[in-house]
Amino acid sequence: MQSSILSAPHAPEFVARPARLAGRPQRLVVVSSRADPCAGLHEDASTRTIRDALAEHGGVWLGWSGRVDDARMFHVRREGRIRCVAGDLSAEEHRLGYAGYAARTLWPLLHGRLDLVAFDREWLRGYRQINERFADSVARLTEPGDLVWIHDHHLIPLGRALRDRGIDAAIGFFLHAPVPPPETLAALPEHARLFPLLEACDVVGVQTAGDARHLKDYLQSRVARMPRIEVCPAGIDVAAATALAEEAAARPRADAPRLLIGVDRLDGISGLPLRLQAFRRLLEAEPALRGETAYLQIAQRGGATDEDRRVEDEVQTLAEHINGRYAEPAWTPIRCVTRRMRHSEIIALLRKAKVGVVTPLRDGMSPVAQAYVAAQDPDDPGALVLSEFSGAAGALRGALLVNPYDVDGCAQALREALAMPLEERRERWADMMRALRRDDVFAWRDRFLASLAGPQQPPAWRDAPMRARGLPLRADAAERA
Repeated sequence: MQSSILSAPHAPEFVARPARLAGRPQRLVVVSSRADPCAGLHEDASTRTIRDALAEHGGVWLGWSGRVDDARMFHVRREGRIRCVAGDLSAEEHRLGYAGYAARTLWPLLHGRLDLVAFDREWLRGYRQINERFADSVARLTEPGDLVWIHDHHLIPLGRALRDRGIDAAIGFFLHAPVPPPETLAALPEHARLFPLLEACDVVGVQTAGDARHLKDYLQSRVARMPRIEVCPAGIDVAAATALAEEAAARPRADAPRLLIGVDRLDGISGLPLRLQAFRRLLEAEPALRGETAYLQIAQRGGATDEDRRVEDEVQTLAEHINGRYAEPAWTPIRCVTRRMRHSEIIALLRKAKVGVVTPLRDGMSPVAQAYVAAQDPDDPGALVLSEFSGAAGALRGALLVNPYDVDGCAQALREALAMPLEERRERWADMMRALRRDDVFAWRDRFLASLAGPQQPPAWRDAPMRARGLPLRADAAERA
């Protein structure tokens, strides 16, 4: 891969905002797969708002340190009222459980890409080991009356593991990935011994009503106790993104072609090759746009899977082909950037772009689409082209919705976005901003925690015959050896 075409944007930096929680005395115990939660690594709006709540009410945040070390140490320090516990993974745990089962099995499965799902029982063993070890640490850190909030698909068995250790606290689990239909979940070997473990949680949060329906349909015949499933769409810090965009707009800039922009990981979920094909189709059909319109792709290299490498190679080849055919001395149709970029830089580019293009094959709430809308100039906003398979499609109704597999349809949507009259753009933008402000990141956090802190069902998990059905979490003697 030539660095002139592709080279990973820096983790975004979000402006701190005060927590909006009030009247809830419980401490929080947050568990996630994120790198060292108090070191500012891989921080996004949801990380910041959870930290705000922890800072206000006190508690513990346990997560992966980002380090791979066979000593498997936990590093503990305090940041105000927050006790930060960052655990190293052994090389085996990282290879099998994190880079294997979580990334190559569960991630594509939850995004509906059965063609990309790989399964290895050794990966499952590593995944179990990570959850088992994290459960030991969380159990030691939890106090009576705490609220335990577990995050994402890396830690699906953790709630049950905590119950096995006698933890009676209210336990919530939030899945940041989509939930595919039950028949897709059932395609996973051992599915019936993994996903039903969620019944040990009091509340399970998902992004959309469709996600909630799929999960309920899957669980209803497989669990003795149905957890409360809450729809809590994860928004962004709208005010912070808007402020950064206005700051960028105040700086002078040189004239440039009308810009279309995408911000994505180079993986099998992004739909990037199909998107570039749609842009090529647009240039073929509209010669007048040549020299006047350019596409900027901010790309972050994916993992080390064969599919990630294939997508990266295909994007490279398509970009070179399109540029080789249509470029002029003073104009390059496609620019792809994978150098590290600050969040403020990305917001500035989103503000500048006339069209935001977010066309994943399947996604959650598509924070890039939300950030694009929040970054726009209210007097002259751009237009958003959004995949109908994004969880954000139900809320951002002012976007031009497309089927990302339909190259001609996507090209037509790009054409419509570029030609959209100002008044229509303003109306669509205003509708989307109302949705963003209603369901921002603070509303997401408060809605979930209010549900978790409220009255819970009786602890029927004590009597449910889950151990017979569930994934055996405790390693046997051979595995410990």
